[in-house]
Amino acid sequence: MNTTSSTAADNEIGVDILIIGAGPAGLYGAYYAGFRGLSVAVIDALAEPGGQVSAMYPEKAILDIAGFPSVKGRNLIEGLIAQAAPFDPVYLLGMQARELSHDDAGRVRITTSTGQVVVAGAVVITGGIGTFTPRPLAKGSEFMNRGLSYFVPDLSAHTGKDVVIVGGGDSAFDWAVHLEPIAKSVTLVHRRDRFRAHKSTVAKVQDSSVQVLVNADVSEVRGNGWIGEVDITHKLDKSTSTLPAQSVIAALGFTADLGPMMDWGMEIDNRHIAVNTRMETNVPRVYAAGDITDYPGKVRLIAVGFGEAATAVNNAAAVLDPEAEIFPGHSTEQEG
Repeated sequence: MNTTSSTAADNEIGVDILIIGAGPAGLYGAYYAGFRGLSVAVIDALAEPGGQVSAMYPEKAILDIAGFPSVKGRNLIEGLIAQAAPFDPVYLLGMQARELSHDDAGRVRITTSTGQVVVAGAVVITGGIGTFTPRPLAKGSEFMNRGLSYFVPDLSAHTGKDVVIVGGGDSAFDWAVHLEPIAKSVTLVHRRDRFRAHKSTVAKVQDSSVQVLVNADVSEVRGNGWIGEVDITHKLDKSTSTLPAQSVIAALGFTADLGPMMDWGMEIDNRHIAVNTRMETNVPRVYAAGDITDYPGKVRLIAVGFGEAATAVNNAAAVLDPEAEIFPGHSTEQEG
């Protein structure tokens, strides 16, 4: 993988397509740009490709990718990187796209947080939800990386431990499902008696050995260097119980921020970028695809993001070369 780290300051490179965001849609866009014979670079603030999938649920089974009844997040990202690899995309990782301008030829000029400059014929933004920050647990922050975590990049790190998961959304229940077979015990604590997770996953957890505590909060976290136990306060009767815990996973959601992109002149509504059917934004030569986009009837699925990335790249290709076809034909037609 051709990568440039955040130490690569004061450089300037030129490409046909610059993709901002190295999640699934961005990686597929990198493949598709290469397939169309276009040079491509990919910027991402994270230190590795994969976006939210790599950062938040690399071990989670993803069930809505066409052709794969089930694929782990990690394996999906590895496959997307391998798919793009023959076209040698340049990965600019650990840096944030900060400034956008256009040169006299209409090309887009992006300057990153490290001083890296990319001049591109067109830009495709696949930034997902933007920069995301986990919502903190009210108690126990001093145990961060000493038993307290917000994501589960490695399931095996919790093997044989008493695990307390705090939250009532998809991530909390997904991690409960995956950790239940390998942990000593799993307890899920939620402040309400209703959940935001998929009903089938909730049912699976409720039918397992996972202890589910509702109308409850983690009120104290204790340990000697490493987490050892937590206090649970039960809201209805105001009682408190103590649980052994060597691992506490705070799955409380996160806040998202589009950061400097808010100042690029794009039409933005509720942290989403408005696009038309060509995936064009209102800024010349700037396109968007994936979860970051919005239009009537929008469905936020990884599978939809793949199609949007291809649509954006195809339409950008036609702008870069007016003689080019928007749709170049199927990949099977180019074999041999």
